[in-house]
Amino acid sequence: MWTSGRMSNAKSWLGLGMSLYFWGLMDLTTTVLSGTPTPPGKLEALLSDKPQSHSRTKRSWVWNQFFVLEEYTGTDPLYVGKLHSDMDRGDGSIKYILSGEGAGVVFTIDDTTGDIHAIQRLDREERAQYTLRAQALDRRTGRPMEPESEFIIKIQDINDNEPKFLDGPYVATVPEMSPVGTSVIQVTATDADDPTYGNSARVVYSILQGQPYFSVDSKTGVIRTALMNMDREAKEYYEVIIQAKDMGGQLGGLAGTTTVNITLLDVNDNPPRFPQKHYQMSVLESAPVSATVGRVFAKDLDEGINAEMKYTIVDGDGADAFDINTDPNFQVGIITVKKPLSFESKKSYTLKVEGANPHLEMRFLNLGPFQDTTTVHISVEDVDEPPIFEPGFYFVEVPEDVAIGTTIQIISAKDPDVTNNSIRYSIDRSSDPGRFFYVDITTGALMTARPLDREEFSWHNITVLAMEMNNPSQVGSVSVTIKVLDVNDNAPEFPRFYEAFVCENAKAGQLIQTVSAVDQDDPHSGQHFYYSLAPEAANNPNFTIRDNQDNTARILTRRSGFRQQEQSVFYLPILIADSGQPALSSTGTLTIQVCTCGDDGHVLSCSPEAYMLPVSLSRGALIAILACIFVLLVLVLLILSMRRHRKQPYIIDDEENIHENIVRYDDEGGGEEDTEAFDIAAMWNPREAQGGGAPKTRQDMLPEIESLSRYVPQTCAVNSTVHSYVLAKLYEADMDLWAPPFDSLQTYMFEGDGSVAGSLSSLQSATSDSEQSFDFLRDWGPRFRKLAELYGASEGPAPLW
Repeated sequence: MWTSGRMSNAKSWLGLGMSLYFWGLMDLTTTVLSGTPTPPGKLEALLSDKPQSHSRTKRSWVWNQFFVLEEYTGTDPLYVGKLHSDMDRGDGSIKYILSGEGAGVVFTIDDTTGDIHAIQRLDREERAQYTLRAQALDRRTGRPMEPESEFIIKIQDINDNEPKFLDGPYVATVPEMSPVGTSVIQVTATDADDPTYGNSARVVYSILQGQPYFSVDSKTGVIRTALMNMDREAKEYYEVIIQAKDMGGQLGGLAGTTTVNITLLDVNDNPPRFPQKHYQMSVLESAPVSATVGRVFAKDLDEGINAEMKYTIVDGDGADAFDINTDPNFQVGIITVKKPLSFESKKSYTLKVEGANPHLEMRFLNLGPFQDTTTVHISVEDVDEPPIFEPGFYFVEVPEDVAIGTTIQIISAKDPDVTNNSIRYSIDRSSDPGRFFYVDITTGALMTARPLDREEFSWHNITVLAMEMNNPSQVGSVSVTIKVLDVNDNAPEFPRFYEAFVCENAKAGQLIQTVSAVDQDDPHSGQHFYYSLAPEAANNPNFTIRDNQDNTARILTRRSGFRQQEQSVFYLPILIADSGQPALSSTGTLTIQVCTCGDDGHVLSCSPEAYMLPVSLSRGALIAILACIFVLLVLVLLILSMRRHRKQPYIIDDEENIHENIVRYDDEGGGEEDTEAFDIAAMWNPREAQGGGAPKTRQDMLPEIESLSRYVPQTCAVNSTVHSYVLAKLYEADMDLWAPPFDSLQTYMFEGDGSVAGSLSSLQSATSDSEQSFDFLRDWGPRFRKLAELYGASEGPAPLW
């Protein structure tokens, strides 16, 4: 049976956590520790000695919790408690084992005595409890003496954490002039200590800086205004320091502080006032409309929307000549010219201007009124003004056939100044580049200077200038718009070249063409054209014309039976007349071709010599014909290319020496006795090979290297002995450092039937010694006797040439 012991640190077991120790009554202990309500009668049943209606196996252990203080600073391990089994006789036969959270790292156990110690510093804020398991084993056999049991070690809190404002520093706002007690913001401090144990986490708030303007609730941390009539215009920003102290604010408690920056928001509690009650301004009489005359300003100590102003002219004789607008950026009133001014008409004006706040707060109306007025005097200054045209715009209509020099309008201007200087007129030539008009310099009479043509220019926009004689810099201008009226001076005509066709089998009265006309003129009543045959074709026996009365006409056949062989083209003159006064006319020609047509009226041919494809031939058929032509063309080009690149038989060049032709064979030679692969007779008698008759053609393979016979002296050709010829070439090759390392090249896959030689290839000869001995050729038999004589020691040297 398990028992446990614990150091209470001068506290009883009941004081530390109401720990209960009962021998053999685990159910009761578990019920009490877990906080589960005990059913009626159960506690009595567990404590009673009376027999029960049911029986349970008696457990041999009772378990509990351990408690240990955090932040232990001693040098020795902190004793937590003791584990003991009733099977432990004190002889060391029982071994205690500890496992679970922190076992061996944070907590250790004496395996003989069962004493538990904490070997690390504990912090409840990091971990509040540890769950471990204990077991008693037979030290000799390792067999469990008791079932494994679980217990908890709880860390007891101490006041080691000060309150902290996690969201600080704070920023808050409150309207100015707010009543006392207006809530500004709530601050909250957090203490990491255990709130269920003592007063370690009980926080109390107080204000260290910010009085007497603000106060803080000691329990909730709500900051409120503490002073009435706090004026933003006097002081806008406040820095308040709040302290939070644990232990209920008692002496020895830990404290933390935060800063709260409070800004007073503006309200409309200040009326606007003009710093000047009288303004004096001046403006030139030549100032254009909307020109700025001056500015007025009403000062408002508020800001933002509470400082917005609206300026109006409430009185004065200049209300119709001037206007005032509010600048939204600077809240000033801008006085502008509302209509043109004249020094000669009125020299000064007086305005009464009011500035007011458009946004008011009812609770501050007693501080008003929230508007103010000022007086503005405006003087008009005289300037030398340019001439003024009356009226300020001219519109003139003139027919296009007007005679040159005709006066079409009188332009009039005058000097508005008192001096009334003389005026001289002219035309701004940039507005009349064609110089169609002229203006009299003194009278201002506007006249035509060139013939006008409505079809070329139907409108003219010119600028007439007026200049003072005494001051040429003063120039006035006026726009004159001239509309050129239409006159019937253009005859109608065909808009394009008309060409029609008529079938040979056409019948009388058949429509062959519809024609129309155009006229550049633009009469008021609209265009109306009349069509007829020209006088020379009035009795045309072939065609006639019918006017449709809609500015179009139809061309009809008058007879049937047209024939291309007789006449393939007809030219029909058509007279076109308009309805103008006077009426104008012109003659247009319609070209008519006689064509051969099918029964359905489709044109087959319009030329007696030409034969065209049927109109009914489909597009797919045309594409198929073109594709066939293209394929035939490709085949012809391919055949020509093959003929050009086909192989030509090798013909021995008469100019080359056949003894030096380097050829390659795909078959294998058998040495000197193999004469089937090539003509050996040509080697014995080269001159006979070059004799009369057609040269022989090689059919087995083309030579890969050109002949080298041009380097062979002519004396070698006289010698008919191959042996002498080969020796001469060998000597020549030995003496020439730049000559190729062979005289004649033949490729073999094997060295003839019965050959005992390995390979006669010279590909590996470059790696051998230049003084190589060829005496081994004598041992190869009679077939290589000649080769041995060539490369070995001979009995007597043969002549070179």
